Amino acid sequence: MNDTTLPAPFFIADDRALDFLNTLARPWGKEIDWLNSGPNLLNWLEKAGMAPTAELTRFREEIDLVECNALAAQARELREWFRSFVSTHAGQPLNSSAFSELNQLNRILAKDNNYPQIEVRNLHNQDQEVDKKEAPFFWHQQRRWDSPSTLLLPLAQAIGKFLCQNEFESVKRCKGPKCILWFLDVSQNHTRHWCTMAICGNRAKAAAYRKRKKHKAA
Repeated sequence: MNDTTLPAPFFIADDRALDFLNTLARPWGKEIDWLNSGPNLLNWLEKAGMAPTAELTRFREEIDLVECNALAAQARELREWFRSFVSTHAGQPLNSSAFSELNQLNRILAKDNNYPQIEVRNLHNQDQEVDKKEAPFFWHQQRRWDSPSTLLLPLAQAIGKFLCQNEFESVKRCKGPKCILWFLDVSQNHTRHWCTMAICGNRAKAAAYRKRKKHKAA
């Protein structure tokens, strides 16, 4: 399968679930979809660290483009469901009445084939120093990547954990007038307004400067 060249994806949301939502963006006015094809879905999963490189390489070699593109369509469907949920509930506490909206997500999660393994601590990061007071082993969840559809599972899992572990009052959409990016505001005083200063923040500063300059000239 041939890869489609796209700019580097955004990982600015402080949570992988919202980064997944931000795979559709309009940073420079033109819409970019990092899930617009099966190969690009696999590329994004790899860059996001949400699936093992070895498994993604295997799927690239084994599945055809039609099947891979169909998988990307399912990922986009999940993303747009999540967008609707976030748009409805962002900025306010979640309550139990929202549970009825999670059927689609739970159906995907029910297909998971996780299993625990005991592993040697520091196995995944040989450069990290091991605390000698810690046990030499740790409990690690693995996944059987039996079919291409299992690639939807880390996406669903990220969303599920996000819904259960974060305060929705801190979920915000960028204040850029044409921006559609979301983020989790983890700033100390919850005063974050922009997806990034490099894009929307600087645009807002430039617009404010032009407005002040025009006002002084009047």
